Amino acid sequence: MPASSSTPNSLNPAPANPESGLRHQLTAGQMTMVAVGGSIGTGLLLGTAAAIELAGPAVILSFVLAAFISWTVALALGELASSHPAAGSFGVYGDLYLNQWAGFISRAGYWLGIAVSIGAEMVASATYMQLWFPKVSPVVWVFAFSAFLFSINLLSVHSYGRFEFWFAMIKVAVIAAFVALGAALLLTGRATPQYTHHGGFFPLGHAAPLLAITFAIYTFGGVEFVAVTSGESTSAKAIASAVRRTFLTLTFLYLGAIIILVGIMPWNRAGVTESPFVSVFRSFNLPSAAHFMNFVVLTAALSGANAALYVSSRMLFSLARTGWAPRALGRLSASGTPAWALFVSSYGIVVALVLERWAPAKAFEYILRGAFFGMLLSWVISLAAHINFRRRLTKTQCDEIPARSPLGQSGSIIGLAVVAASIGKTWWDSRINLIAGLALLIALTVLYFILRPGALNRALEKNLRLP
Repeated sequence: MPASSSTPNSLNPAPANPESGLRHQLTAGQMTMVAVGGSIGTGLLLGTAAAIELAGPAVILSFVLAAFISWTVALALGELASSHPAAGSFGVYGDLYLNQWAGFISRAGYWLGIAVSIGAEMVASATYMQLWFPKVSPVVWVFAFSAFLFSINLLSVHSYGRFEFWFAMIKVAVIAAFVALGAALLLTGRATPQYTHHGGFFPLGHAAPLLAITFAIYTFGGVEFVAVTSGESTSAKAIASAVRRTFLTLTFLYLGAIIILVGIMPWNRAGVTESPFVSVFRSFNLPSAAHFMNFVVLTAALSGANAALYVSSRMLFSLARTGWAPRALGRLSASGTPAWALFVSSYGIVVALVLERWAPAKAFEYILRGAFFGMLLSWVISLAAHINFRRRLTKTQCDEIPARSPLGQSGSIIGLAVVAASIGKTWWDSRINLIAGLALLIALTVLYFILRPGALNRALEKNLRLP
């Protein structure tokens, strides 16, 4: 992907644009809400229950650490995305500043993970619908919601962005109101603070926040969506603004929501069969409010799936356009949408149906394991690429970056170390995640060597630059 004017051509000679044909129509606000919409889904609204069960009120510390990690990633992505706008995002950064292998595994691994997360949102949506229609099979809802999301994603990117903006705004507005209402109840004494009840602030031990960090980091998954949307952004300035807005919005909502949740709801009442947000309203004996909140978390899950479907289709499109996937997946419809990539990226919905049929009790956890690896892989590649990106720039060139990071290269070094530590600790508390991740990494590496000759030939045919 060619560099923007802010990055001198001497660093990266401008090759043919492999993503030509995409419409540059997304505004900063739309990019922000696509990222926020993709992030605030099952991760916050259902996944918080699992995190609270692991750490109790101390889960607040898990979210603080996750916010810091997300901040370093956001800063790195801001600089890279504003300098190299591309739907392939971190895959492109890997190609340019690491090597071709890193570019491939980050794109392919992320596509596999984020497409599977669509299934997680579907499982959550089916769970929420049980409150109103307990006799209707969850499979029916999965099919109905899938048809709805496909119709939205087949629209032009401007129409899609406008829809997702308002769709995601529902949950943003309500969660912000939830934080304000909860804070008022706690500060006025109308609700008894639960931070030290039922075993104290660390009821499960002082190391418990580290055990819950996996779920906390997953809730911040979505900040990288901004980098993917940069390939259809209106300008580098819009990208810079979107990155800042996304991080600030997510941090306020996540930290605010988790502080209120564990303050009002006894931590030992959290569960994964119902959103903790609905549980909080139930605790105040307000059934109508609980139904309203169920509607909110339902739209949140669908908005998350809508954003994930968009991002996964662009990632697969990028793989196809750079020779790593069948050429048909790189074709665009008359509206500028990669329709075939969109349909193939829906395989996560099939995974959801299988799990809903044979393992409904553990469906969310199973899908989370698959999605988490792909997300972390994109973060690792982005941070590592950003370190090399900064090393190649002079001070003058750094000053010209549209979304300059105040931490510079140091922020990515720290972030990379913390992410690596988070991955390493799974050997003790979630070994199956680590083993599954390593197995997938090996499989992607084998696939890389199988596909590499064909990718190089297609790159030469199109005059694309592959390091």
